[in-house]
Amino acid sequence: MHDIWNPWHGCTKKSEGCQHCYMFYLDKIHNNKIASSTIYRTNNFNYPLQKDRRGEYKVKSGEQLRVCMTSDFFVEEADKWREEAWDIIRQRKDISFFILTKRPERVLEHLPSDWEDGYENVIFNVTCENQIRADERIPLLLSLPFKHKGIMCAPFIGEVRIDKYLDSGQIEQVIVGGENYDGARPCNYDWVKSLYEACKNRNITFCFMETGSVFIKDGKEYKIPNKDIQSKMAFRSGLNYKGKNIEFKLYDDFFNEIKNEELYKPFFGDKCAECGSRLICNGCSKCGKCK
Repeated sequence: MHDIWNPWHGCTKKSEGCQHCYMFYLDKIHNNKIASSTIYRTNNFNYPLQKDRRGEYKVKSGEQLRVCMTSDFFVEEADKWREEAWDIIRQRKDISFFILTKRPERVLEHLPSDWEDGYENVIFNVTCENQIRADERIPLLLSLPFKHKGIMCAPFIGEVRIDKYLDSGQIEQVIVGGENYDGARPCNYDWVKSLYEACKNRNITFCFMETGSVFIKDGKEYKIPNKDIQSKMAFRSGLNYKGKNIEFKLYDDFFNEIKNEELYKPFFGDKCAECGSRLICNGCSKCGKCK
């Protein structure tokens, strides 16, 4: 299972959700000598194109890659590399790419020349950590030419009501997760339930990934530092819903659409049974924790 592609690393803080950014925290505890606010091209830039000893792609047809999970795909400092990244996405038209940004205002000017109304294998998401950012970013999301669109409320630090945006019919999934690590702000069960019901009523996939380190339910605050437990608690909440399928059209090198039965099929280990992220996951990574 291959699910993350970080062509560049590092970011600059953009809004409230960035205040306690997990990437800055993890870089600090891992003694990263380069400041997290320094954006640099990674050695794994061509990851989607890498092949194994048999000459086959390591990332299999039908898998999905989450892009720039330690940066932002549209951060200004990456303008000089983005066209090459788009070219990789164009080449791997047999896999889908999950792109997330806090900078939708920059998107239109930084799409590739052959974009037209969007690539079939890209789902574009904006981060909406609170109502202010939802009302700022979702209208931009709806105005942009993407075939697939989603919303991520993570870190979820304030109640968000997005019914009017969901009614557009453009949103295919909503993902929610609480905040973690230093200074984590609380996530409230009632906020999550409200979004869950809004999505379920419209048959839109809703994924509650994790509670975050501080979770409030029925007026009581819970401290949950362990991310595995956070994920399990999110799953057990019952606030996950599989809505209408996202129909990516994926193609081989000869531009023939790949049949569903020919695509990679994820499998799930014992540890995956109660994972909050299961709805949006490529499947088991054979981490060995099930043994």
